[in-house]
Amino acid sequence: MNLRQQKEKANALLSLHTHGNFLVLPNVWNPIGARILEKKGYPAVATASAAISASLGYQDGEKIKRSTVIDLIERIARSVDVPVTADIETGYGETLSELEATVQQVIESGVVGVNIEDSLEAGGALRTIEDQCRRISTLRLVADRLGVHLVINARIDSYFSSSYTTNEEATEEAVARANAYSEAGADCVYPMGPGDEATVRVLRARIDSPINILVSPTSAPLSILQDIGVNRVSFGPFIFRSCLRKFEEIAETLQATGNYSCFSDMMSRVEVGEYLLSEHE
Repeated sequence: MNLRQQKEKANALLSLHTHGNFLVLPNVWNPIGARILEKKGYPAVATASAAISASLGYQDGEKIKRSTVIDLIERIARSVDVPVTADIETGYGETLSELEATVQQVIESGVVGVNIEDSLEAGGALRTIEDQCRRISTLRLVADRLGVHLVINARIDSYFSSSYTTNEEATEEAVARANAYSEAGADCVYPMGPGDEATVRVLRARIDSPINILVSPTSAPLSILQDIGVNRVSFGPFIFRSCLRKFEEIAETLQATGNYSCFSDMMSRVEVGEYLLSEHE
């Protein structure tokens, strides 16, 4: 991918967060998932770190190597013509110089957007606002130096942190962080929380920048989120886990009954082939 094409993809992804657009991102973990979404008309593709890690047999939380992540997101970015945004967790680096190396490799992979989170550990304390703002500013500086407007989606984990004991406290912290992260260079903020209508309405009323909401089975419906003014929704590892449940059910059915009916609604070889390259790697 040349620089001009990457700039165009980055600008296209950024525009999908504004002008009343409602960006729905069913998160993927491999190229064929990305190609399915592209063929179905989705204007962009997003990865899920937990799905990528689990598909390789590892827990989430940067347990796989940075080089492994870069290889996978590059394969996904190369597989489609639509913009790709990648979940890079906390950035695969404690120091700013390590973070710089990560974002440079991400951009060189062809990816034009990232999620970056402010957790220090699952369920524990968050980075200070000042520290996370420095990290977001670092992403922006590297992207500017490379000439690509990387779309930064700043994830806020206050709803999952033990530091905040009530939904109200977590919301106050999310609002403060959202506004600070936007000032630091984030294009969109991602207060990953309950997704209920009441909480989302408060967040939308108090946050000026585009908002990403994580959708789960208990979240407000897409139509309600769109009506509230949410700009982007994503599904994290939920699609991957749903597919994994189906695989488990097939394995159990074959073991218990030997019945092949579990294959009755599978894709044909021809249907799968529509999403695959025929040339050598």
